[in-house]
Amino acid sequence: MNFAIRYLTEYRYAAPVTDNLNALRVQPATTPNQRCDDFNLLIDPETRLGRHVDYFGTEVIEFGVSRPHSKLTIDARARVVTSTPPDPPTAPWSALETTAYRDVGGEFLLGIGAKFTDQRLVELGEQMRADTPADAVARLAGLIPTEFEYRAGVTYVGSSVQDLLAAGAGVCQDFVHLALILLRRHGIAARYVSGYLFVAPAEGSDSVEVDTHAWLEALLPSEGAPVWVGFDPTNSSRAGVEHVKIGHGRHYPDVPPIKGVFRGGTAELETSVVMTRLDPATTASAAIVAP
Repeated sequence: MNFAIRYLTEYRYAAPVTDNLNALRVQPATTPNQRCDDFNLLIDPETRLGRHVDYFGTEVIEFGVSRPHSKLTIDARARVVTSTPPDPPTAPWSALETTAYRDVGGEFLLGIGAKFTDQRLVELGEQMRADTPADAVARLAGLIPTEFEYRAGVTYVGSSVQDLLAAGAGVCQDFVHLALILLRRHGIAARYVSGYLFVAPAEGSDSVEVDTHAWLEALLPSEGAPVWVGFDPTNSSRAGVEHVKIGHGRHYPDVPPIKGVFRGGTAELETSVVMTRLDPATTASAAIVAP
């Protein structure tokens, strides 16, 4: 699929602020199933931009505004092409114990909340059992949204999985964090993915306002090298052509869209993301070429 994406964030400050330093992770990634054809970023007040790729491979854009200002606008626009990912490999559980698998899994095998025990986790772990790791991940992705209600406002960006279990409800970030705990405890490497999800409105419009979205990628063993496969535990599905990836990490704090500090008073924040589905004929070189 072909998308035009606009990410717009505006900060309005109660009084002029200074030394406003920010790191952005909003540029769509280029992967075997996704290509970012174009990306433009406008900052107001105008400032110099710095770029680097972080430890996990996500593009980071940094900037600072030292002079006093009462408003900050971040306007990012991208053109992205996605393609359908291949079917997950179905290697057996024993393949998780190989050196090759554990080398690729790395820190994504490390426990999250290793000392955190809860009977609900035990029950969910039993319910996700399946013949292969791929089947177990798919079963878990379908299980979480049936056991927990998706409801905004119950949790916040700093909430823990314990908060999700206590409330019985949360949002995509909470569902992914729960899945990461369960998968890693079963020896399946898994990582947190940040991005956007296109969900066309009922009237069939090609343009829709969305929120940033979270899903996971599980490392599945295969006959060759293990492969990362996306699953969306909010929507009981694999990640597909509607998912646009920005980056990944061990958990949410590794890939926040924006992170920064400033000197001064309080701020009001307004953020919007608009995704527009484009006709492939209007996008040059629409085919994905895997590296």
